[in-house]
Formats: sequence, structure tokens, C-alpha cells
Amino acid sequence: MALTPDDVVTKQFQHVRFKDGFDPDEVDDFLDEIVIEWRKALEENVELKAKLAAYESGDAPAAPAAAAEAPAAVVEEAAAPAAAPAEPAPSGSATATAGIIELAQRLHDEHVAEGEAKRAQLIAEAEGEVNRIRTEAEAKQREESARLERERNALEARITELRNFERDYRSQLRGYIEGQLRDLDEKSASTDSTPVSAIGL
Repeated sequence: MALTPDDVVTKQFQHVRFKDGFDPDEVDDFLDEIVIEWRKALEENVELKAKLAAYESGDAPAAPAAAAEAPAAVVEEAAAPAAAPAEPAPSGSATATAGIIELAQRLHDEHVAEGEAKRAQLIAEAEGEVNRIRTEAEAKQREESARLERERNALEARITELRNFERDYRSQLRGYIEGQLRDLDEKSASTDSTPVSAIGL
């Protein structure tokens, strides 16, 4: 495609979904087209300069047979108009090339600046999210630690209560058993000291 400065100025890129900016592939393809056309313009510029230098030095390439038969004045007349328009062409081509380069550089700078701004925004959002998650996690950890501390205190109080109950129960059981043993001893002693005549023998 023959790329003109107007094509560069009026080029429209498709917006991508779910994020700001243009489609990077489309921008890269367009910049590739600019580079190709730029290289063509540079090659054409070099060729035109070489032809102009050849015409100015009088070392023009051999003319066709019909032109060779024409008088020398006609050949010079034909060469002069051809050389005249060729002279401004490199200047216009260079201007167009410079315009394309400037526009491409500006587009590149804009995309780089936009990318850096987007990166900074994403980093700031990510840091904010990290801080929020960290704060929530620390609050949850403190709450969980307080709950576990309360449960531990409750369990320790219950253990102390059960140990006191066990001690009291053992003490009461020991007192009851010792009382029963004393009663048995007393009954046994009173039975051994009763006279035989008292029991009817």
C-alpha cells in the first residue's frame, strides 16, 4: 500500500475491550507499514539522488535507439525537464518521511506514557489491595487469638473446678468409708464383749 502522511494522520485504531488504549497488534502492524514505506522512500531518495548526480555530471545512462538517433539538443531538452522535477522530490520525500517518523515517535511516546501510567495505577491498586488484605488478616488473627484465649481460660477454669470437685469427692468418700469401717469395728467389738448368758446359751 502507498502510505501517505494523511494516512498516518487519519489512521483509526480499534479500541480493545476490558482495558484502556488501542489494540497493540494493530498499532504494531501499522508501525510496520510505516517502516516499510519509509524504507521505500529512502531507497527512492537514494536512487533519485544518484540519477540527478549522473545527469548533472553528464554521465547519463545510454538512451534507447530512437533517442540516440535524435539530435543532441532534443536529448538535452528531454533530460533537463526530467531532472528538474526530480530535484524537489527528495526534499518532499524527506519531509514526508520526517513527518511520518515524528508522528510514529509521538504515538510511541504516548503509548509508552499511557502504559507507564496504567502500570503505576495497577501497582497502586495492588498495593492498596495487599494492605487491605493484610489489615483484615491481622484483625482476624487478633480476634481469633482473643477467642482462643477466652476458650483456654474457660477450659482452665473448668479443669480447676473439676479438680476441686474430685478432691472434695475423694475426701467425702474417704470420710464415709472410714465412718462405715468405724461402725463395723464398733459393732464387731460390741458383739465380742457380750456374755454368752446374754445371748441365751
